[in-house]
Amino acid sequence: MVGFFQMLRKKKELIPLIGFMAFAAAGATSAAVYFLFTKTDVILNRSRNPEPWERVDPSKSQKLITINQQWKPVKELEYVKSLTK
Repeated sequence: MVGFFQMLRKKKELIPLIGFMAFAAAGATSAAVYFLFTKTDVILNRSRNPEPWERVDPSKSQKLITINQQWKPVKELEYVKSLTK
């Protein structure tokens, strides 16, 4: 650890690079955790929920950001779902 800080003292041009990389890693980690806990189509235990796409609400957006879009269920798809259950 001491060697790392000594290297940073000698090569100060690496400080912004390390800062940007730490910011990118924190952003990627927080996005992964956000999607893991808030999206219904992301699963960890496949044996408990073998078909996660069946629980997805078609009236709710699955995108991170949506602008002026209407989410409506497809009637034909709902009919096929009711036949297979």
